[in-house]
Amino acid sequence: MWLLFAIFSSALLGCYDIFKKASLRGNAYIPVLFIATLTGSALFGVILLLSRSGVVEADSLFYVPQITPTEHLLYFIKAMIVGSSWIFAYKALSQLPITIVAPIRSTGPVWTVLGALLIYGERFNGWQWLGFVIVIFSSYLFAKAGKKEGINFKSNHAIWAIVTATLLGSVSSLFDKYLLAHYDRMAVQTWYSIYMGVFMLIPLAFWLPKRNLPPLFNWRIIIPMIGITLSAADFMYFYALSRPEALLGVVSVLRRSSVVLSFLLGAAIFNEHNLKSKGVALAGIIIGVCVLVLGS
Repeated sequence: MWLLFAIFSSALLGCYDIFKKASLRGNAYIPVLFIATLTGSALFGVILLLSRSGVVEADSLFYVPQITPTEHLLYFIKAMIVGSSWIFAYKALSQLPITIVAPIRSTGPVWTVLGALLIYGERFNGWQWLGFVIVIFSSYLFAKAGKKEGINFKSNHAIWAIVTATLLGSVSSLFDKYLLAHYDRMAVQTWYSIYMGVFMLIPLAFWLPKRNLPPLFNWRIIIPMIGITLSAADFMYFYALSRPEALLGVVSVLRRSSVVLSFLLGAAIFNEHNLKSKGVALAGIIIGVCVLVLGS
C-alpha cells in the first residue's frame, strides 16, 4: 500500500508543477503563491475542525490529534522554511522554462543526503560517491544546455532563486525526518499547512503596495488546483513514510521522479525548446539521484 501511495504522490507532484507553471505565465507570482497556499490551509483547516467536532474519528487516516505548544512552534518553523523555499521557487518558475526548473529541483535528494551525512557525521560510501559525481556532471551538461537558450547559470538571478529553493527544500526534508519520527503525520501536515497561510501574509503585504506594477495579477481558475494537488501529494507522501515497512530510499526516488512528468508535459504544453540536450542531462541527474539515494 505504501508503494502505491508513493507512486500517486509522484504523479500528483508532476501535475502540481504543471498547474504552477500555467498559473505563473505572465502573472504576478506572490498572489498566485498566496492563493495556492491558502487553498491548502483551508483544506486542512476543515479536516482539523472535523476532527475536533468528532466527525472524523481517532482511528481515521485523516484524524488530527491535539498538539502541544512545542509542536506548534516546530510546525511554524517548518512553515517558514517551506514558505521561503516556495517564494524563491515561484519567482524562478515565473521567469524560467519548466524544463530548466524541474531538473534543478530534482537534485534535492542529493543535498538532503549530503546534509544528513554532515549532521550525523557519516561518510559517503562508494555508491553515494558515484551518484554524487553523476549528478554533478549531469548538472554541468544541463548548464551547457541552458546557455543555448541564453541562460547563464552563474549570473541569472532566477537560477540562483531555484537553487536556493532547492536547498531550502532539502532542509525541510531533513526536518521532516525528525518530525515524522516523533510526531503524528496528520498533525505535522495540518498545522504546517495552516501556518503556511499565516506566513504567506508577509510577502503578500509587501506586494500589495506594488500591485499596479507589472506583472499584474490575473485570476485563473487553475490557481487553487496548485494547493489541492500539492496537499493530496503530501498526504500520500507522509502516509507512505509513516508506514514501518516503507523504504525511505524508494519513497524519495519515486517522489522525485515526478520531474519526468513535469518535464514531458511542460515540453508538450508550453512548447519549450532544446529538449534533447536537456533530456540527456535530466536522465543523468535522475540516474545519479537514484544511485545516491538507494545507495544510502
